[in-house]
Amino acid sequence: MTSLFTILFDGVAYGMLLFVLACGLAVTLGLMNFVNLAHGAFAMAGGYICAVLVNNSGVPFFVALPIAFVASALIGLVMEQSLYKHLYHRSPLDQVLFTIGLVFMSVTAVDYIMGSSQIFIHLPDVLQGQVNLFGIGVGRYRLMIIVICGLLTLGLQLILAKTRFGSRLRAAVDDPRAASGLGINVPQVFALTFAFGSGLAGLGGALGAEVLGLDPYFPLKFMIYFLIVVTVGGSSTITGPFLASLLLGIADVAGKYYVPKLGAFVIYTVMIVILIWKPNGLFGRTAAR
Repeated sequence: MTSLFTILFDGVAYGMLLFVLACGLAVTLGLMNFVNLAHGAFAMAGGYICAVLVNNSGVPFFVALPIAFVASALIGLVMEQSLYKHLYHRSPLDQVLFTIGLVFMSVTAVDYIMGSSQIFIHLPDVLQGQVNLFGIGVGRYRLMIIVICGLLTLGLQLILAKTRFGSRLRAAVDDPRAASGLGINVPQVFALTFAFGSGLAGLGGALGAEVLGLDPYFPLKFMIYFLIVVTVGGSSTITGPFLASLLLGIADVAGKYYVPKLGAFVIYTVMIVILIWKPNGLFGRTAAR
């Protein structure tokens, strides 16, 4: 039971981290209909910004996290205004080729500037070690990830479902021309949404640097995980990717614990089974007959 609880706890922490890393892609792909394979580059940027602030400049970890979010959001906003907005009405193939090119450019740039060695963030003492939870020792850092990611998930759901901005975003996606006629600034809505998604990716990269490790190939190594989360969960809602993240996180941790020689075989098996059962994802839109 102790091992089972530990696997479940670590899997939930890993799954929530995957969701924060991938939810920006779920927004841009599912709500804005833009295939952004360079999403992991924004996560890497947030991770490196946090690492430099904490390791080299002595900035407290909890101060560096919001800075990583804001910096990644600003990078995303600049990229959206200068590059991405010109690709919104292009074909998915053009978007894939463009963003995969950005991935390789970011990998090369970070490798040149920061070096190719994997780095980790120096955590404060309060986040190191374990805490007793229901008689079982659990990692403090993973517990913090669950709390922060859980609050972010709840906040994101409320923003998209209950706020005026969420309504404007849905209207801008469903019918941009009608939304513009109603006075909605569609380009501004898309720019803010893209920046917010990039900021979440940067925050996820900062939170995940200690768990996942951080090196210049981060966007390539975890690109497939982001795509799996969005594909399995369905790109039409945020609930689907969230549940998919939890399911895949638990499956991945359990697979590596019980059958470590199979590596990532388990998570890909879960993906294939779900997509055979639900081709549009767990919460994907079904085609009308």
